[in-house]
Amino acid sequence: MSVNPELVGRAFAPTAPYLVGREKVREFARAVFADDPQHLDPAAAQALGYADVVAPPTFAMVIQDLTLQQLLAEPDSGIALERTIHAEQRFRYTRPIVAGDELTGQLSITGVRAIGAGAMVTSESEITDADGAHVVTATSILLIGGDE
Repeated sequence: MSVNPELVGRAFAPTAPYLVGREKVREFARAVFADDPQHLDPAAAQALGYADVVAPPTFAMVIQDLTLQQLLAEPDSGIALERTIHAEQRFRYTRPIVAGDELTGQLSITGVRAIGAGAMVTSESEITDADGAHVVTATSILLIGGDE
């Protein structure tokens, strides 16, 4: 297995705050065909009790990607992007992401499992708002191919 098994339990520094912009939410919603008015129209979101447009559930990947970049940059990880496939994704929300949120992500590696010459790496990104309140936990499984 080329992936460093000592990654399990490793926690990374929190990311820089990410300010969720209205146009970013709208662009993302269009890209994933989320055409519900709450994702595009501030008035529709406000009618539902939100301060601004509500991001589609998979928008959390934008912040999670910032945390996964930290993992990929680790010199001792044994993870090569060219041998990596994003195998699984899950989200556990406390509340939706809304334009105007300032979010920070913190990555921890919760599992490394050998599969043949490769490995599966499970990570969790805890995404919190500017007050430190939990917004969403994004769990990702990466499938890393072995050295050839």
